[in-house]
Amino acid sequence: MKPDVQNMDLSQLETFVTGLGEKKFRAAQIFTWLSRNAASFEEMTDLPKGFREKLAEEACLTLPTILRKQESADGTRKYLLGFPDGQAVESVFMKYHHGNSICLSSQAGCKMGCVFCASTLNGFKRNLTAGEMLGEMAAISRDTGESISHIVIMGTGEPFDNYEEISRFLNLVHHPKGRNLSLRNITISTCGLIPGIEKFGKDFPQVNLAISLHAPNDELRSQLMPVNKKYPLKDLLAACRKHGDITGRRVTFEYTLIKDFNSDRVHAEELVSRLRGSLCHVNLIPLNPVKESPWKGVDRKKAQEFRDFLEDHGVPATVRRELGRDIDAACGQLRLGWMEDTSETIS
Repeated sequence: MKPDVQNMDLSQLETFVTGLGEKKFRAAQIFTWLSRNAASFEEMTDLPKGFREKLAEEACLTLPTILRKQESADGTRKYLLGFPDGQAVESVFMKYHHGNSICLSSQAGCKMGCVFCASTLNGFKRNLTAGEMLGEMAAISRDTGESISHIVIMGTGEPFDNYEEISRFLNLVHHPKGRNLSLRNITISTCGLIPGIEKFGKDFPQVNLAISLHAPNDELRSQLMPVNKKYPLKDLLAACRKHGDITGRRVTFEYTLIKDFNSDRVHAEELVSRLRGSLCHVNLIPLNPVKESPWKGVDRKKAQEFRDFLEDHGVPATVRRELGRDIDAACGQLRLGWMEDTSETIS
């Protein structure tokens, strides 16, 4: 298979182009074009035509195909993006007052088995490469015609189950000669893989960390998230406190509010007892519906009451503004797709 230049860092590109008999500075030109979301070597017009032809013979530059695009009433867009091997993932483009944000997938499917999440329903197929994650960004930027200033890696997959490629992606997207995106504008969400949390705090202290918590005790959390049996709350919260000590940055705890399960006053009281005094923020999310799941969410009034109790007892919290819920683009609704899905646009 031809090497994909999207998956190369600048040093690797330099080695590659000099191996083709070209000057090293050509690598920086290619790297810049990739940061501008180029979809082919022909678009790289400051490269000699003969070199572009040689690149096309010796390498590839493949952005995922937009198989389906849906637009929400709130302006959010959800994309089903297909890769050459037939796998497809969902990614989401969102507009905020602070800029444009994209929710990226890090794996095709997910192994974690969280019972309320659509991402795990069709199983796990494979990890995405750093280049494929950059391809998600590039394909969506080209379609929207807009730049992206913030990234959340909260789509399908568990990022710390694909740690090496996540690390490469962060270094590529942050590179000053490339996209030069601030690490402080990136958030990684994990279901609680403690070894990944520990390594991440040392490797990327500026990147925001979000933890899928979703319950105030082990009994409830283990019913929702099988990972809790390996990494129980006591150990997870200790790792999060250590992360805060190392980075000086607060941890966001994502807490999905499920009707008649984890959303009553007793659960809020227990959550306060767990988190008070920690450098953290709780992001409350009324459960978004997944058609295959019997779980139901709470209304906004109930969510606000839960938030008020946390705030009144010293735990900072907000109720998340859910974007794209009408097109199944909100938290917990993204899922694995397939290349044979018919291309279509739905508004």
